[in-house]
Amino acid sequence: MPAQAPIINLGTPITHILPNGLTLLIVENHKLPQVSLRLSLDEPPTLERDKKGVYDLISLLAGSGSTSIPKDEFNEEIDYLAADISILPNGVSAQMLSKYFPRVLELIADAALHPNFEEEEMEREKARIIQSLRANENNAEAISKRVQQTLRFTTAHPYGEYITEKNVKALSLKDVHQYYHTHFVPNNAYLVITGDVDPAEVYRLVSRYFGEWQAVSTPQETLYVPENVPETQINLIDLPNAVQSEIRITNLIDLQMNDPDYFAMLIANSILGGDFGSYINMNLREEHGYTYGAFSTFKTDKWTKGNFSIKTKVGNAVTAPAIVEILKEVKRIQTTIVSEEKLAQAKAQYLGQFVLATERPQTIANYAINIKVRNLPEDFYKNYIAKINAVTKEDVQRVANSYFLLKNFRIIIVGKGSDIADELKNINFDGKKIPMKEFDSYGNEK
Repeated sequence: MPAQAPIINLGTPITHILPNGLTLLIVENHKLPQVSLRLSLDEPPTLERDKKGVYDLISLLAGSGSTSIPKDEFNEEIDYLAADISILPNGVSAQMLSKYFPRVLELIADAALHPNFEEEEMEREKARIIQSLRANENNAEAISKRVQQTLRFTTAHPYGEYITEKNVKALSLKDVHQYYHTHFVPNNAYLVITGDVDPAEVYRLVSRYFGEWQAVSTPQETLYVPENVPETQINLIDLPNAVQSEIRITNLIDLQMNDPDYFAMLIANSILGGDFGSYINMNLREEHGYTYGAFSTFKTDKWTKGNFSIKTKVGNAVTAPAIVEILKEVKRIQTTIVSEEKLAQAKAQYLGQFVLATERPQTIANYAINIKVRNLPEDFYKNYIAKINAVTKEDVQRVANSYFLLKNFRIIIVGKGSDIADELKNINFDGKKIPMKEFDSYGNEK
């Protein structure tokens, strides 16, 4: 009789909703004199259009003190308090000793609610973004990342938009303030405080420092619904100076974390390409020596379709063979039941990572937020291990056929066209030639 799966008890948060809509979650843990804080915004993606780049600009400007405390003084005090803080447009994370928690919370609230955005600093960061854009003009990995998003979602979707030098140059301090105060709002925010705290004091301090944060009702745009390509196709982006080919094989998926298939998908992805010993990595790296690493990932998204993707980098001469080998491994997991050994390895690997993660305070905060924003059952993480252990070989094959869309892949290649185009045009798989289309480095079809 198999041993009963251990239950992970992460603590049930004490929940308060402030008058401005901010949801406060408190998890007591007195093992160490430490406190972990996570402020997260549950905001739908929005099109930035001609203001594309304003979010990235705010990411660079955020955490520069407040209107009452200059940047240097702010950073000096944070260092003195030995706190580790990261402030971004979509939230804040911090860790500190419990005795310094009240002051660190006050500083975070001040910096988040009254950010110190200055013209001179903004122009400096704009120049940095432009410099990065120029440096990446011939960077195969940067081009691949951008084009994959654009082809997968289109520029009609927020995830498919990309930054241009023209957009960045046109951004003003007014744009920065307007975007920040329209999107950084309490009515869709979650604040998780975990660690050595008194819940009553936490509620009092949060009410005091975040109570003035004004709720803003921002109309939600209807998101464009992206679709997969009707048949698997190769999308070539010619980069004449490339010595290697960046390969991305991807499709959109309809999957949420609360879907019964989620745990089976974790295991199936792990076996196909999620770990070092996966089918794809063993084939391309160990058997053929085509690459240093080949991996697959999948991502769920609350607001829109998720995605599955395979990523690797190979020499020009083996670009076409590498693609064929990857497709063979996808077909293998769809048509051949995985071995008991492979299933057990994948479960052990995943459960080891999960148990290790639960020892980190940030993980507890992330899980508490996920349960709220992803509409997960309260016992989702308590039963995580049991759910992983319950995945069968048949489950793996079933989800592999449902979410690894062998007939609807975009095979995106950024590489030297003069060396690889002819072979790519002649790739045959399952007795059928895969059509090829050419695009520029921004995802426009040639």
